[in-house]
Amino acid sequence: MKTNQTISAQRCYLPVFPLLAVLCAGLCTPAPRATAQSNAALREVTDIPMPGPAVRFDYQSFDARHGVLYIAHMNANHLVVFDVHTRKVIANLDGFARAHGVIALPQIGRVFVSATGDHQVAVVSMSTLKVLATAGPIDYPDGLAYAPSVHRVFVSDEHGGVDAVVDADTNKLLASIQLGGGAGNTVYDPESDRILVAVHGLNQLAVIDPASMRITNRYFLPGIENPHGIALDLADRLAFIAGEGNHLLAVFDLRTMKLVAIHQVGEDPDVLAFDPGLKRLYVSAESGTVTVFQESKGDVIELAQFAMPHAHTVAVDPATHMVYFPLENIDGHPLLRIMQPTGLR
Repeated sequence: MKTNQTISAQRCYLPVFPLLAVLCAGLCTPAPRATAQSNAALREVTDIPMPGPAVRFDYQSFDARHGVLYIAHMNANHLVVFDVHTRKVIANLDGFARAHGVIALPQIGRVFVSATGDHQVAVVSMSTLKVLATAGPIDYPDGLAYAPSVHRVFVSDEHGGVDAVVDADTNKLLASIQLGGGAGNTVYDPESDRILVAVHGLNQLAVIDPASMRITNRYFLPGIENPHGIALDLADRLAFIAGEGNHLLAVFDLRTMKLVAIHQVGEDPDVLAFDPGLKRLYVSAESGTVTVFQESKGDVIELAQFAMPHAHTVAVDPATHMVYFPLENIDGHPLLRIMQPTGLR
């Protein structure tokens, strides 16, 4: 793995026919593009000490309405609540066994947390920061998405091979939708009113109707192995899907429902974050590699790729464009590294 310099991205425009697409995926060649140094995209603003031991973090969820970032401190069994305005930790909530996924829902005043070690999802009150209920059992709850049209939370059960459905009104488990493979991340697309799930093994994007709780379509992702992380550009109708099995990023057109390009990212990509104002995509990998892309004309251009230890999870504030990386162990302590796109004041 190269560090502290830009790494050439693979780019492949795929033909319509699936067989040819599979062949193309193995024959992609690097596309020419402008070079950029690792500091050309982001600059460090500050490091904030985090509570708890120097162990692994996982997903984050940003509540833009209140300026609060919720961070799953997975191996500490904590949920860290961070005020982005004051840059202070509001609370460090305990008791979430191996907290993986988290989603903040200010419209209903709740935070849902995947307590994977307890095989359930915990429901937290935003006002009291107390656990109101739990839902399960779910074998390995991970990513979370909310469908407001039906007040349901959809939960990636990575090992169980299902997308579990929790009623956000009653906090009860309603269904387990069989995917046929391991569940990667789960996201909600408000324009189509559909849940999108990356499916490991089958290398598909599954589309779920949140009302009927049934899969309505499946789309193959040729060239992508074990799709996992997903981020959406809602305005331009693009999905960005990371293949954790072969460190590639798929650009998927949500209008045509076709995969249009593939780019190289760091080894074992995990969490993606998209800034809709700047059209910037951030891809964090388990290897500690961060790749920054600029969206342009239905595709993305790599701006930078650089190493940051333990930076496999990322979140972005769309109002300020600040980017947040919880890092598990820097000189023996966990911290939250805040970065800003270069050129902004």
